[in-house]
Amino acid sequence: MIEHLLAGELRSLSLVVGGRSSGARVACRTAGAVGAIGVLCLAFPLQPPRRSGATPAQSRLPELDALTVPTLVVQGMRDPFGIPSATERRTVVQVAGDHGLRTDLDSVGEAVRAWLLHVVLESHTTRTS
Repeated sequence: MIEHLLAGELRSLSLVVGGRSSGARVACRTAGAVGAIGVLCLAFPLQPPRRSGATPAQSRLPELDALTVPTLVVQGMRDPFGIPSATERRTVVQVAGDHGLRTDLDSVGEAVRAWLLHVVLESHTTRTS
C-alpha cells in the first residue's frame, strides 16, 4: 500500500511511520523498508511487566536502538512497560498518565506536532541543500 501511495498521490512527500504500543514496534521494524524519514512511537512497550513467577521478558530496546532516523517516543510517566532513555536520534517525551496516554491528550498532541514540524523541516532542508 505504501509503495502504491508513494508512486502516486504522495510522490513528493516525506513519510513518517508510527503507531501506538505494538503498532510502534511495527513502525520501528518497517521504517527502513519504506524509506521513512522519522518514526513516531506512542506508548512504546519497552519492557513487558513481569508476571508472577515468570522470568522477565526481554527488553525491546534493540528495536528502538536499530533506528537510523529521528524518532519520537511519547510515554506516560506511569507506564508499566517502562520508559526508554533519549539518545542523539531519539527524543523521549513523558506525559501524565500510563500506557493508555489518555490522561493528557493535549500534551501528547503538542509533543507530536512540535517533533513532526522539526523532522519535516529538517528533511526538507537536507533534500534541498
